Amino acid sequence: MAESSSKSKARTRRKPTQARSVERVNRILDVSEEMFIEKGYAAATTKEIAAQAKVPIGSLYQFFPDKAAILQALAERYSNLLHQQLQSFDTPEMTQIPLADYVDRITDGIEQFFSEHPGYYAVFMEVQATMPELDAAADAEMIQTFAKLLPKRNASLKVEDYEAIAFVLIKAMGNLMWLSLGQAPDFRQRLVKESKRLTLFYLQSYFSV
Repeated sequence: MAESSSKSKARTRRKPTQARSVERVNRILDVSEEMFIEKGYAAATTKEIAAQAKVPIGSLYQFFPDKAAILQALAERYSNLLHQQLQSFDTPEMTQIPLADYVDRITDGIEQFFSEHPGYYAVFMEVQATMPELDAAADAEMIQTFAKLLPKRNASLKVEDYEAIAFVLIKAMGNLMWLSLGQAPDFRQRLVKESKRLTLFYLQSYFSV
């Protein structure tokens, strides 16, 4: 079957349980990430991935029935890492600092995450095209995370207000930062600044400065 095949296979891939298997799977994912960045998802093959990861092709297929399963696993790994990054903003200090500093720290933290994980862009560009449900699920998780963080800045709003604000932050401001990843470095930094400006002006209508 073609390597771009079936999402159902990707969803039912085998999860490693033993330490040796976990290490092997992580090596496969690390090599895949590097190849997706350097060559692009379409050009990479499971045969090349197995060779560079120094695992038998049969071992790769034990955990990843096709290349789509590897893509899904990388998307899930990145989603978990980004969720942890967002959770790191859940501190008492963050509820007390000025709103402008709050926006700066969150935006800079997300920008740093993107800079430290260049594979995120390569993976999610393909995910958006071939597995939109995974992209939607990642956004939904981030929206819920922000919806739980926001009341700690201002507890006077309704639950639906926090959900709407979080939706706008992820779908509008977050999308602007996502689009900045494909730009030249100088313009990318300009777009990060514009993201901060938009976010601050928007949140000022709900939260004290």
